[in-house]
Amino acid sequence: MTKTLGTKRHQALIALLIEKREAIGLTQADLAAKLGEYQSFVARLESGQRRVDVIEFLELAEILGFDAVQALIAVAQAH
Repeated sequence: MTKTLGTKRHQALIALLIEKREAIGLTQADLAAKLGEYQSFVARLESGQRRVDVIEFLELAEILGFDAVQALIAVAQAH
């Protein structure tokens, strides 16, 4: 398996998460508080320095109010 950080799909995932966060008017600090994490955790996700695991992705979808399945379909098509 190839490394995933920096791939087009990873970039699409990051762009989607940033777009959804900004669309509901949350800062990185706001999102971090809802996740029970530090702002730097969200910054590392959004800068592409850290992968998002499936469980984290589902929690992000709940908090940010998007359909996780539809989002994954969109990300999968980015190649």
